[in-house]
Amino acid sequence: MSAESSSAEILWNMCPRLQEETYVFCQVADARLTDVIANSLCIFREGEGMCVILPQYLARQHGLAASIPFRQITLQILSGFSTIQLTAIVTGALADAGIAANVITALRHDHIFVPEDSAERALQLLRGISNRAHYT
Repeated sequence: MSAESSSAEILWNMCPRLQEETYVFCQVADARLTDVIANSLCIFREGEGMCVILPQYLARQHGLAASIPFRQITLQILSGFSTIQLTAIVTGALADAGIAANVITALRHDHIFVPEDSAERALQLLRGISNRAHYT
């Protein structure tokens, strides 16, 4: 299988799915981390402190300063770390459409966080990429 057909097959099978929850990114002091860890989607230690991705309602409940609201689009294809071109193609297309994206590649899937007000448009764009790849 050529690299080109391999990329097309990956794009065709990515099956983007918009998750229902609205998330925010927050910085949390180490002392408060135990308050939110059980409900955190992701935790990342940055030089300035712990960054957590939480459901928006929990950030409000805990009185945490938060980013703008984001929605999560999960690419259903088993991607993980082996599909190098997938992230570049997806983020490039979103950037061309003026949609900010924060991609987290986990063990099995890529998860793309886009501003809540752009989520439906981002989903349609990703579905379009997948559909075009099917006919390539």
